[in-house]
Amino acid sequence: MKKSVVIVSFSSKKGGNCEQISDYLRSLCSQPIKTYRFAEFSIHPCGGCGYQCFADNRSCPYIGDMEYSILEDICASAITYFVLPNYCNYPYAHFFAFNERSQCYFQNHADRLEAYLNVPKQFLVVSNTGKENFLEAMRQHTNNEPEILFLSSKFYGKIIKCRKPYGI
Repeated sequence: MKKSVVIVSFSSKKGGNCEQISDYLRSLCSQPIKTYRFAEFSIHPCGGCGYQCFADNRSCPYIGDMEYSILEDICASAITYFVLPNYCNYPYAHFFAFNERSQCYFQNHADRLEAYLNVPKQFLVVSNTGKENFLEAMRQHTNNEPEILFLSSKFYGKIIKCRKPYGI
């Protein structure tokens, strides 16, 4: 069975640049694809609880949201694409919630963390600034130096139009 490709769009803007880029990536893939769009659901940030996950990661009061499903699919994928918007020189808040909540998933499971870090990842960032901040944030998600493609919305007139290349 072929491993799937996972695409995670961290923007909540429906129909925006990140969603268009995700759709474009999906059109190029011949493998099974799992796409997660934050415009369609939310991940509860850490906090407002008794930090039960420190003792037992399965006791997180928010375990029912999409965090575990996304991480399970990433760990089992052939490659994962993160599509991120830049707000104020950093990844959008959904990315930080995703990053923060992953602690519960990896707590006391070094094998899961190693599997996650070993999955090849590509980072596509809609950004006009903040490259250093993205590089630093993405280093936490791979064992290798992160491969980041920065797409400037200024260059594309604020809206990036993705078209399938000729011959594909």
